Amino acid sequence: MEGKLLHLKNNALSLILDAESATELEELEIQFLGRNGELTQLMKTLPKLPAEEKPVMGRLFNDTKNIIEDAINQRKQTIGKKRTTHHTLDVTEPGRKPPLGHLHLVTQAIQEISEIFHHIGFTRVRYPEIEWDWYAFTALNFPENHPARDDWETFFMKGSSHPQKGAMLLTPHTSSGQIREMERLKPPIRMLNIAKCYRRQSDVSHTPMFHQFEGLVIDKGISIAHLKGVLDYFFKSYLGEKRSSRIRPYHFEFTEPSFEVDVSCGVCLGKGCKLCKEGWLEIGGAGMVHPNVLRSGSIDPAKYSGFAFGWGVERVLMMKEGIKIDDLRTLYSNDLDFLKQF
Repeated sequence: MEGKLLHLKNNALSLILDAESATELEELEIQFLGRNGELTQLMKTLPKLPAEEKPVMGRLFNDTKNIIEDAINQRKQTIGKKRTTHHTLDVTEPGRKPPLGHLHLVTQAIQEISEIFHHIGFTRVRYPEIEWDWYAFTALNFPENHPARDDWETFFMKGSSHPQKGAMLLTPHTSSGQIREMERLKPPIRMLNIAKCYRRQSDVSHTPMFHQFEGLVIDKGISIAHLKGVLDYFFKSYLGEKRSSRIRPYHFEFTEPSFEVDVSCGVCLGKGCKLCKEGWLEIGGAGMVHPNVLRSGSIDPAKYSGFAFGWGVERVLMMKEGIKIDDLRTLYSNDLDFLKQF
């Protein structure tokens, strides 16, 4: 019954919109709402319905009747206006300007981040989104049984494996660019790799596809002090003076020692909210490049040292001064009311 009623309403509205005269509208009113009209005939079946369905269907019948009546009245007004309105062309009247778009918020963030690191000598590079296991894991000192190599963490591609470089996958981090950059250049290296990454995660602070930027510095005499200096410079340049940051000892396979980098939450300003929980938001990892990673890139760890860091562009953007976004997925929701603000 409900399906028949919906079909009748859609058919009536379609015919009403196509009507070009008051006479046609009167005929349609009789066809659907008259004493022997289609809606009237359908309403006669109402008493035959189960008792529990009658109230619901009764309201649907009334709603349908009101919708058809309103559509007929509005169409009558439109046809009447067409008869009385005379269109004239004023060639001196200014044209209508089309709405202007702007770069997406993530694209703006990538440009700003690139500019900040360019000022301190980093060179922007970009490496493949479809990568080999060697670059994504093995050369970065990941053991064979590491959880990141599980199907539930990484998107593996269907296709032939490379005899030396292993399986094909969607790169889970920009750290694979470290090895490729060391293959391309010999120290000194100051790399900034910004690219899309893919992981099987989705919540208020994770999406299956996200952007990450990777910094790598390799030279003689590089220390944690150089790393801390670069971190402080970036946070002051991008997030603003009111925000604070911290580094915590951690463990990553490709750095030793390793750190987690946190920044005070920009949504709650350190009070705690559904995004950060306790006032701090994890930005990403950092640390001194592991000697095994340097060897994978054919660089002698006895002569050179370096540091690396990798952060999500979206996560850093969420912490930017004046931008209060408590759900990362909002950035990709295609909500124009939200996007127009930026």
